[in-house]
Amino acid sequence: MDKILEALVSSSHPLTVKRAIVKKVMEAAEKEVTEEQCQALYHLTTRLILLGEDAFQRQVGLQVQEAYARYHRDEFARFFSKEYVLGLLQQGYGSLDHRDPAILDFLHGSLRLLISCPAVLELAPLLQTEVLRIICERPEPATCAKLATILMDFPQCVPREKAGVLFCQQLVRTFTYFNCPATEERELREYVTQVTRVSVLLQGIWKAELATLLPSLQEVFAVISSTDPSFEPSIALASLVQHIPLQMITFLIKSLTTDQNVKDASMTQALCRMIDWLSWPLANHVDTWVIALLKGLAAVQKFTILIDVTLLKIEQVFNRLWYPIVRQGALVVLSHMLLSFQHSPEAFHLELPKPNEEKIKFVLNQSAWTSQSNSFASGLLKITGKSETGKTGLVNLGNTCYMNSIIQILFMATDFRRHVMSLHLNGSNTLMKKLQLLFAFLAHTQRAAYSPRSFLEGSRPSWFTAGSQQDCSEYLRFLLDRLHEEEKTLSAFQVTSPKPEPATTSAETLNNAVSQPVADMPSHPDPVAANGDGRTLVERMFGGRLSTAIRCLQCHSLSEKEEPFTDLSLAFCPSMSKCHGPTDEHKSSSSVGPCQGAVNGGSESSEGSVKEGAGTRMEKPVVEPTLSVPDLVDYFLAPEILENENCYFCERCASLQRAEKVMRVVAAPEYLILTLLRFSYDATCHVRRKILDNVGIPPHMSLPLRQHGISVLSSSSSDSPESGENLAKKLKPSQKEDGMMGNRTNSESNDSDSEMLSVPYVLGSVVVHSGMSSESGHYYSYGRNGSSTDGYVAHPSSKTLESSSLSESSTASQEEMGCADHKSTDWFLFNDSRVTFTNFESLRNVTGRFPKDTAYVLIYRKQEVSGQPSNSGPAVNGSRLSGEPPLQKELMDAITKDNKLFLQEQELNARARALQATAASCSFRPNGSDDNEPPGSCGPSGGGGGGGFNTISRLVF
Repeated sequence: MDKILEALVSSSHPLTVKRAIVKKVMEAAEKEVTEEQCQALYHLTTRLILLGEDAFQRQVGLQVQEAYARYHRDEFARFFSKEYVLGLLQQGYGSLDHRDPAILDFLHGSLRLLISCPAVLELAPLLQTEVLRIICERPEPATCAKLATILMDFPQCVPREKAGVLFCQQLVRTFTYFNCPATEERELREYVTQVTRVSVLLQGIWKAELATLLPSLQEVFAVISSTDPSFEPSIALASLVQHIPLQMITFLIKSLTTDQNVKDASMTQALCRMIDWLSWPLANHVDTWVIALLKGLAAVQKFTILIDVTLLKIEQVFNRLWYPIVRQGALVVLSHMLLSFQHSPEAFHLELPKPNEEKIKFVLNQSAWTSQSNSFASGLLKITGKSETGKTGLVNLGNTCYMNSIIQILFMATDFRRHVMSLHLNGSNTLMKKLQLLFAFLAHTQRAAYSPRSFLEGSRPSWFTAGSQQDCSEYLRFLLDRLHEEEKTLSAFQVTSPKPEPATTSAETLNNAVSQPVADMPSHPDPVAANGDGRTLVERMFGGRLSTAIRCLQCHSLSEKEEPFTDLSLAFCPSMSKCHGPTDEHKSSSSVGPCQGAVNGGSESSEGSVKEGAGTRMEKPVVEPTLSVPDLVDYFLAPEILENENCYFCERCASLQRAEKVMRVVAAPEYLILTLLRFSYDATCHVRRKILDNVGIPPHMSLPLRQHGISVLSSSSSDSPESGENLAKKLKPSQKEDGMMGNRTNSESNDSDSEMLSVPYVLGSVVVHSGMSSESGHYYSYGRNGSSTDGYVAHPSSKTLESSSLSESSTASQEEMGCADHKSTDWFLFNDSRVTFTNFESLRNVTGRFPKDTAYVLIYRKQEVSGQPSNSGPAVNGSRLSGEPPLQKELMDAITKDNKLFLQEQELNARARALQATAASCSFRPNGSDDNEPPGSCGPSGGGGGGGFNTISRLVF
């Protein structure tokens, strides 16, 4: 029979014929066969299995051997004797070396054929000795994995007692040589599988014989604490950590940290290598053991080791955050290392790597297999559509939260958005066209978050470094200037061209336009302006006018000029910070002079300082804000004495003289943009510091408006008693000056009763900065549904110059009225890709809850006043539109195309997740309520403001 089979498998007959004959040979196994024939068949099939020329011969060998061993088991047991097994394991078979994994596969298969025979028990002592010898030879991971499979199926072959302890120690030592030179994904997966299989074997032995556990762990520490520079153990040892009972942490860490025989160099090396284990993809509890050892070393005051390890490894741990499969453990260790390193800022000043565009794209588009075991990444994959708010987030493209927050508050400026969407810009490539397309996607895309890459490239100032954090106020001012310039340039082109080319030609002209600030742009008649008054859309929506008057206190001559503005930059009054602020540690002083005018704006105070120790402010008890936005507006508009180095050059006197300067708003914008100057320059330390004072944000406020025809200085606050500390701080007349003021004419005194209009505004949106400087941290924004305030009509009021912009009595009734409008669904929190419902109380108390999160840019919307002409109307010519304009065909086509692409992506992702559902379980813990956790972070998922490293979203990417 063996001769027939041998001739058959080597013949040239078709495979179908060969398989038919092989089937007959296998059926003959049920009949009586002599022992000689069985032995001959067993030798032949063994040769086919181990040395077969092709897969067919090996398959025939396996099938025939299995058939004859089933019916003639005693003969097979005599064939598979101790001597035969010993020869295979020590000498190999033919050309196969004894270390070849094929030998172990054959051994495993043969033992399975004898699984219920006494022969297995007879072979067990031999196999116990041989597996120990094989492990001592430091075999490759593939061989160890084969051996582990045999021992898990036949536990009677595992070495026992002292031999078992030695086996575990040698297996641990073998782990240190499990290096992986492979680079292909398939090879890497196979390597990880092999290591995991061997670690599971060791776990089973530890559970069966507890006496083997402690010697094994001692061997692990001996390996990782070795200071031999020529020896570097494999990080595959990390796969063993997850099998060590957590109940032993206290005992083991105490033993290690108090052992006098363990040198500091060895402990440092061991801790560094344990941190390296964070790179192992499937290891659990590595972070737990690392942090336990760090705390144990701190408990015994071995601070030198902690300092050395932190400085050596913190950058490596930070780099591990890029890989979702190991991010969770790395983040926990990084948090502990940074938060415990309190004696020096050295660990925080390391040059950490900045992500390039490819890295950002990789992080934002994690493939499913790399995130199956990571709760954070798997949670991202579950976000398949818009949030329950119906609003669309914006993808953070690498520290672009400054842009995302500004885009969202402009989108929530209903009238501005509607005007932008109503423009006919087909075919052009202007910035306004890109903004229109972006607004269209925010309103109509099905994606949870839209990537504003095209708008970023078109709107980013040339001096902004890509990938770096920027000042959102500076970006907003630049963006509005660009939009204004484009429209002015287009208007000028259309005036000079008798037959203008729409769209394309104008776009080319715009590309060659010279940049010019809004305040410096001349007011030429604009034939395309919606109102026909020569004003651009930016001017009509955000533009106001500010009058500045300076009176010489020597000759009383008056100089007055008007300038346009798009935002008011509000400095913090030093007296406020000193008397009313929650702490003395944040003070700023600035003079509201030409260097800090509202026309040119600015993101920091021109003068002032912040004392050292600002960080301790966070430990103070939370108190109610004593400063409010109206207080800062009052301070901005309060009279100021120019003296000493700030003296005014009077043309009439032809010399520097003391003077009084007063600024008044003479034209109120539809949308009032207020920037709180929170970043002051510390001349002592030459750094910019943040003013963390909590500022109250009223839902409604009034802006004092001077009527045309009334001189700004016709009534001087110095003629009457001071009504507030803001005025007293700015205006401090001497006794000599008081005498001069008393000699003013009666006509000037009578003019003090001149009335000022009070323009009512309602809060629309707020940008919040989370962090300690403008170059770092995170921006997120709150926005309010514009429709919720459409029905509110303010009543007219008038105030004299000496009254504040918003008194306590007038605020109360307005806030009561405003509370009814602030429904739980009126306010939204925009945090990059994430949009959630929130409420006004969350915004009002954000700094109280998270001291580093402070309001930075606010937008108030002007309210209609009963008894005065209304600008609202259904026509585009008005400043307000009654409803959303219809979507233009070009925009609709772009959105439809992208929505189809999004659906295709979702379908492919769903299929991929279905195929991978059995690979690993995914868990995702949603972020808590926005009222309980700080909302900020620069990352794809949001989160991270208010300091701390509780989640990955706390970091800036």
